[in-house]
Amino acid sequence: MVDIIKAMGWNYVSTVASEGSYGEKGVDAFMQLSREAGGICIAQSLKIPHDHKPSDFDKIIRLLLDTRYARAVVLFASDEDIRGILNASKRADQVGNFLWIGSDSWGAKNSPIHQLEDAAVGAVTILPKRATISGFDAYFTSRTLENNRRNVWFAEYWEENFNCKLMSSYKKDESSRKCTGQERISIDSKYEQEGKVQFVIDAVYAMAHALHNMQRDFCPENSGICPEMDLAGGKKLLKYIRSVSFNGSAGTSVTFNRNGDAPGRYDLFQYQWSNVSGPGYRVIGQWTESLQLNIEDMQWPRGEQDIPSSVCSLPCKTGQRKKVVKGMPCCWHCEPCDGYQYQYDEFTCKLCSYSMSPNANRTACQPIPIIKLEWHSPWAVIPVFLAMIGISATIFVMATFIRYNNTPIVRASGRELSYVLLTGIFLCYIITFLMIAKPDVGVCSFRRIFLGLGMCISYAALLTKTNRIYRIFEQGKKTVTAPRLISPTSQLAITSSLISVQLLGVFIWFVVDPPNTIVDYDEQKTFNPFLARGVLKCDITDLQIICSLGYSILLMVTCTVYAIKTRGVPENFNEAKPIGFTMYTTCIVWLAFIPIFFGTAQSAEKLYIQTTTLTISMNLSASVALGMLYMPKVYVIIFHPELNVQKRKRSFKAVVTAATMSSRLSHKANDRPNGEAKTELCENVDPNS
Repeated sequence: MVDIIKAMGWNYVSTVASEGSYGEKGVDAFMQLSREAGGICIAQSLKIPHDHKPSDFDKIIRLLLDTRYARAVVLFASDEDIRGILNASKRADQVGNFLWIGSDSWGAKNSPIHQLEDAAVGAVTILPKRATISGFDAYFTSRTLENNRRNVWFAEYWEENFNCKLMSSYKKDESSRKCTGQERISIDSKYEQEGKVQFVIDAVYAMAHALHNMQRDFCPENSGICPEMDLAGGKKLLKYIRSVSFNGSAGTSVTFNRNGDAPGRYDLFQYQWSNVSGPGYRVIGQWTESLQLNIEDMQWPRGEQDIPSSVCSLPCKTGQRKKVVKGMPCCWHCEPCDGYQYQYDEFTCKLCSYSMSPNANRTACQPIPIIKLEWHSPWAVIPVFLAMIGISATIFVMATFIRYNNTPIVRASGRELSYVLLTGIFLCYIITFLMIAKPDVGVCSFRRIFLGLGMCISYAALLTKTNRIYRIFEQGKKTVTAPRLISPTSQLAITSSLISVQLLGVFIWFVVDPPNTIVDYDEQKTFNPFLARGVLKCDITDLQIICSLGYSILLMVTCTVYAIKTRGVPENFNEAKPIGFTMYTTCIVWLAFIPIFFGTAQSAEKLYIQTTTLTISMNLSASVALGMLYMPKVYVIIFHPELNVQKRKRSFKAVVTAATMSSRLSHKANDRPNGEAKTELCENVDPNS
């Protein structure tokens, strides 16, 4: 019965037993074997009382319905109790709900299901294999009251079989027919050989063989029972009984195991309904130490095509683990493996490793896809477009200055520092392509070098210019002697020294922390693991980026301070005002950059936002410098060459004197009505004279 349940895939069954030795011991044996086999849980174990009433059967059905998933019910019950259970199921309108598994007390009998056939459809029953003993039929049908007086129960059988009363019967009933003694078995009554005749004969022979073997061992010299056998006791005799081995009445071997059980040989039946032959038992298999079941021959109630289920819990879906109910190994709750967990086995979810995420059905882990900023991304297209325009404009300005290298405007701009500044502006645009390129060791090395170098070169040149202007006019207020280090060579030396500080910092950075690429899984490790991405990036932290730009920002701030100090110098003499406007605008750009850069540190779009913000800020800084400092000059050089001519040179003393007077007059103009003060002192004087 345990093997049948496991073959059906059932793991949650109830048991019903008639109160008494057969039913209770049968259920106990079933439960013991089910525990040993594993995988079968008992939902309920119910008993039918001896003095039962119809309400007792109704209560049993109600209790069975409490565990509605346990449709399979194992029955160890008498014929009468089986009828009571089937009747109660009909009264409760539960015909076809339960899957009955009957013991050998049900077997292939019709009496338990008479007029209850519809409630018994689908019931699986077992019956020990039996053979009809032909000689017994001839012997038993020839028995009469005269030739079978030695059987003290035969007279009672005679009355029952022929429905009559013997004169010697203690139960006098005037209404009953009197037995004549001439009745004949199988002629005057129905006769069918009892199926257990084979086992009774074999049991008698087993006892005979045991006694024979015992007598042979204890008193081989004597015949019959000897005193030694009387003194041996029942345990010795039991040992001999369990040791016998012979061919039984049906031709099969009769042996016993150490528990005293004979080899199990069972036929398996199912009560089925056929439109052709009507209802009846059909052999669906056999059990001889192992189960042989023809599932395709089975028929289920309610017209079900597949094997009905009788399980406490349905199998968990893929990617879910079983959380077993305490004390009920067949019952569980299904819990999904969530987050970055995958289903390790049916009871366990495990976390994927750092660089992995669960696959779609959560049965294993797979590498997290790796992304980078692509060239076709909108986050890259805009900075690249601005950089290309800026590079083209820078090359055009530089080509124009080289073409008109000896003209007054180019010379007045300070050719050497102009070329240095244009180089820095060019590098500011170039860094855009390095920031978007696929990271590798080479790209990461160039990023470290050029990230702050372009800005450093630009602001070092501008700082040198503004510092020179400031020193010239401050010195002019005190003396007519020119300040030191204002020659082009000196200016280049100062600029180079400022740039070398940046290069020294980058060199130290290379030594302490060599450039490398990393895959950052934290940046886009979303709550949904299927959206997680690893970001391929250079091994440069946000703090290192700010430190790399920090020196350039320091130069920018210092340059802004000098631009403020020289704001009163007339624009006819120098580039102080354009430089001032350039630095004010640049400061605004970088003040906007810092909160955007750090404010998006926790964003899922951090890679894109920070890269785009950084590159656009550098493009804007370069564009501001290029537009305010060089575009007016290029405009004059190309479209108004008549203005690009040599003017009368003045001495340093004349330049400073004119600038000082012009500054004073411009201040006094505020005190005059309608702003009438004007000056024409030293206009268009070459600042390098």
